[in-house]
Amino acid sequence: MSDVSSETTVVCHVRAPLLLEPIDRQVETLQACESEGTIDELLLRSWPKEVARSESSAHQEVLELYDRFSAWARERGVSIAPPFTERSSTSQITGETTELLVTPLLCLEVYAGDDLVGVYPHSAGEETYTANEVIAALRTGTVPTPLGKATEDVASVADDCPACGGELVDGQGLFACSDCGWIATMTPSGELADRSEASADDRSGTDTDLEAAVDNID
Repeated sequence: MSDVSSETTVVCHVRAPLLLEPIDRQVETLQACESEGTIDELLLRSWPKEVARSESSAHQEVLELYDRFSAWARERGVSIAPPFTERSSTSQITGETTELLVTPLLCLEVYAGDDLVGVYPHSAGEETYTANEVIAALRTGTVPTPLGKATEDVASVADDCPACGGELVDGQGLFACSDCGWIATMTPSGELADRSEASADDRSGTDTDLEAAVDNID
């Protein structure tokens, strides 16, 4: 583990509104870390229990997060399955089979500045770095060091915006053009996926629901 030397941001993803023990205690501890200054910013995000793995899914942002987490795990030589799992569901009416991504009850992204330090929980072999261990480290003012070892990037990302040729800025996995406002995320293969037309209202809606659920804990 390393001491916090740059701005530390923690993104906490949970299944809302099911903020039950011990999840609510973990969220409360993270909120205390933010209040006490051992982390600079805590962002709470909610996601559903299961997401259809298709282009027509209503939760494309969750699938893109999973792709980004998977790319990080490959680069680090660790696994995020579990806590993420996949399963198939077949409709008894239509016979159609749908591939589903099952999300964890709680997942943490830790950033030092704009750099993704780690996704938790994750495992390497028989060893697992749990969310509780990460939260305990953050409470003492240290940035956790993930398992595994960093390897070469899956692919290099272009410095120039494909829409206007301006400079792309990497902000915690979200690439944005400083000139035209073009926005993209990275796919597992290292390519940029256009997110310029994604609905900001949809994302803010889930955040509002989660914040209301957290308020009910107090």
